[in-house]
Amino acid sequence: MSVLQRISERDAFAQLSHFRMDFYGCLSARADAFFELTDALLCADGPVKTPVELSLTAEHRRGYGSLYAALNHGRLDADRLRELLAGLPLPRFDGRLVLTVDVSPWLRSDAACSPERLFCHVHGRSRAAAQIIPGWPYSFIAALSPGRTSWTAILDAVRLGPEDDAAAVTAGQLRAVVERLIAAGQWLPGDRDILIVMDAGYDVMRLAWLLRNLPVELVGRLRSDRVLRLPTPPRVYQPKGGRPPKHGPEFRLAKPETWPEPAVTTANDTGRYGKAEARAWDRVHPRLTHRSAWIDLDGELPLVEGTLIRLKVEHLPGDRDAPPVWLWSSRTGATAADVDFVWSCYLRRFDLEHTFRLFKQTLGWTRPRLRNPEAADRWTWLVITAHTQLRLALPLARDQHKPWEKPHRAGTLTPTRVRRGFRNIRPQLGCPARAPKPSRPGPGRPSGSRNRRPATRYDVGKTVKRPETLTERDQAQR
Repeated sequence: MSVLQRISERDAFAQLSHFRMDFYGCLSARADAFFELTDALLCADGPVKTPVELSLTAEHRRGYGSLYAALNHGRLDADRLRELLAGLPLPRFDGRLVLTVDVSPWLRSDAACSPERLFCHVHGRSRAAAQIIPGWPYSFIAALSPGRTSWTAILDAVRLGPEDDAAAVTAGQLRAVVERLIAAGQWLPGDRDILIVMDAGYDVMRLAWLLRNLPVELVGRLRSDRVLRLPTPPRVYQPKGGRPPKHGPEFRLAKPETWPEPAVTTANDTGRYGKAEARAWDRVHPRLTHRSAWIDLDGELPLVEGTLIRLKVEHLPGDRDAPPVWLWSSRTGATAADVDFVWSCYLRRFDLEHTFRLFKQTLGWTRPRLRNPEAADRWTWLVITAHTQLRLALPLARDQHKPWEKPHRAGTLTPTRVRRGFRNIRPQLGCPARAPKPSRPGPGRPSGSRNRRPATRYDVGKTVKRPETLTERDQAQR
């Protein structure tokens, strides 16, 4: 082992140890049970089937009752933990931060006594297999890594409630994350704007307007049936007078005859998608006509201009047909290098799906049958903390592949393989949790007696109807 490798491993040990100590400082009530539960989550053999099985691991020295007591009655400082995550080293694309935001549901179809559930759209293997299932949707923000990888750095998670406006909550969540990154020194004046990529489920143009005073560039995918507007043409003299046009001609994404000559055209050869052709049009914007999404804005609706990008690749992996992808960037005046950078970063957005799969299939994020959404929030943060420790332990882990698995060299392991070797790393990190005190469980409800306090049942769905006109808004505020 070289001297440089030893120094890097020593720094990685120190960083992981400091994170564990800082994480313990974010816990107050039931802190020791929280910490040992996270260690059991990291050191368990195989996927987590149910949280109660974690109490059987050697790292969890307490009884199974303390596990659920911590989730139901413990206290965790989520704001302090968010600041801790923002201060960790983050991956970059040529020195530029790239974030992504997406929603993943915790499905609770049979939990009629759990409050604040919403109807969550679940994708199937085909369009006909999509379903609407009750659950708790969580909005995640993560920093992406360059290249093909299954690693992402989770920075924040917020549960969407029945009274929340998804776009407003997402805008507030992104604003808080960017401000924490700036406060932690991750972005300095003079650096390139933080790039935020998102899928078609978000109103990227509304988010760009809400975050216009931050050093960010938003990129989102558009539906192929959208109708946008080109820049306003130069003003000419009208003999009959009249108001000058505010919007240019229509740009129908589904009708090529409405497309003018692109401002930028690029072509690149990729090993995974074949030849990739991108065409971009500058200052393309929507014509806003409805007040429902802009009900809090007084005066005229804004003109949100950006760069429209059409990406067409030869094929998808597996020689599947690839329909064109339409992207919209909040930056105007993009060059050919900017266009290629934007669509290449957007393709990395799908790495977050690997993190969701790890959360649900390996770390057992949606396995607990918790009644209160506050307990689900605490468990979610424990899973995020465990995933962060796996990311920090990547330089320290050694490959423990099974005989039928392909070996990987150090530093290129997947999160699942890092978790296999975390039990060997943990003894060198130390454990701030104190030893459990001897206790005896309570008697509980006498055998044969009935429950005299039945749980309350809750409806599913939104509970607040938002005004769609200014008149309805003013009447609601009276």
